[in-house]
Amino acid sequence: MPQLNPHPWFMIFLFTWIIFLTILPNKIYKHVYTNKPSINITLPKLNNWNWPWI
Repeated sequence: MPQLNPHPWFMIFLFTWIIFLTILPNKIYKHVYTNKPSINITLPKLNNWNWPWI
């Protein structure tokens, strides 16, 4: 039974985890929001629409 031979499967498993632990965190950290939000948050004034036909 070739499934029980650990040599090729272990290498695939090992390389997969090496990729997960080295390449993917760098790609994920590039999308992390690093700027801190400002404390002074001003909401824009919204103008109500006038609907004369209602």
